[in-house]
Amino acid sequence: MIIFIQNQNMSRKIIVSGAGCCLVDKIYPQIDFSHPDMQKYLSRSAGDGGLHPGRLVFSEQFEAFSDKPLKDIIEEIARGRKEPVLNVGGPSIVALVHASQLLNDSPVEVNYFGTRGDDEPGAFLQTSLDETPVNCERLRIARGSTPSTIVLSDPSYNNDQGERAFINDIGASWNMGPEDLEHGFFDSDVVIFGGTALVPGLHDKLTDLLKKAKEKGCLTVVNTVYDFRSEFARPGEKWPLGQGDESYKHIDLLITDLEEALHLSGRDNLLSAGNYFIEQGVSSFLITAGTDHILAYSGGKLFKSLPLSRFPVSPELIHDLKGYQGGDTTGCGDNFAGGVIAALAWQLVENNDKSDLTECLAWGTVSGGYCCFHLGGTMMEKEVGEKFQAIQPYFEKYMNHFHD
Repeated sequence: MIIFIQNQNMSRKIIVSGAGCCLVDKIYPQIDFSHPDMQKYLSRSAGDGGLHPGRLVFSEQFEAFSDKPLKDIIEEIARGRKEPVLNVGGPSIVALVHASQLLNDSPVEVNYFGTRGDDEPGAFLQTSLDETPVNCERLRIARGSTPSTIVLSDPSYNNDQGERAFINDIGASWNMGPEDLEHGFFDSDVVIFGGTALVPGLHDKLTDLLKKAKEKGCLTVVNTVYDFRSEFARPGEKWPLGQGDESYKHIDLLITDLEEALHLSGRDNLLSAGNYFIEQGVSSFLITAGTDHILAYSGGKLFKSLPLSRFPVSPELIHDLKGYQGGDTTGCGDNFAGGVIAALAWQLVENNDKSDLTECLAWGTVSGGYCCFHLGGTMMEKEVGEKFQAIQPYFEKYMNHFHD
């Protein structure tokens, strides 16, 4: 077993660059999904614009579904609670922040390419990101409001496992496209496309971007988000990834959750979805399913070969989180992706002939679980290395299960 220890003597510098969804999360904790004030806004059919636990809708479609202004609906659902908790959100930036926090003492540079609006939420986003190790010099200001998501969080949902419903405003992300990646993005060792379904200009050209990345010699990682735009346009049909299925053969590592995997594959169960990705030429993938087992696969290119295999989540974290108050499940999947990215970067620094996907999965698993100890996906460290020191013991315990 390799346990990654921060090592100042490592000499090979790795550049990791990510692009995709970055926004302000407006989190309303302690929402009761079973309450009548919430129930009447729940979806009745696929893509109808109603709320659904674990899924995302766009604010415009949700207002049309509800026939009320969004502000009035949220006041009703929140039932007089205080203002929402603001947090840095979005599958791309949350994963990159977490990875950079784990990698803080390693020769790895983590860059983010994205867009925010010139408004108060944008200033909050910029100030917050300036306190993290991520290089955000390429976070540009564009026309429109800063992208945001209202997060309705019910910690008691599904036998106290917790769940959220999301209402998204794409905002200034409508103005981001491939041209915003021209200066340095493809000069990286690893490029990561995170939650591009919420950045339409990137998502609709994702096949071309992945192909270009491979031509430039980059390793490619894609971590997904619920694609409400596709679901709204074609309810119940298979979601496209970029311009089509060609995208998959240019992906070195795909990270997705079960629901997204089923929609992307058009299949009706986990194993069938995994086989679909293999058939399409994905080099390796990880499919999460909340507190259920993770499905992993590697064809032997980037990582050592691994047949379709299931791995559990961390029993130690499940135990320690029982009865814990003060956190929620927002950002668990994004932190999972961040842990995987950090572990991949560590192995690239070590210049391994073939990386080990199980090491990446282990860091992802404990990272996703640890996220439940804080409210929102992004934990702002009080001191450098705080998060690494907190999570590493869980990683060691998790890996020990493979050797018992």
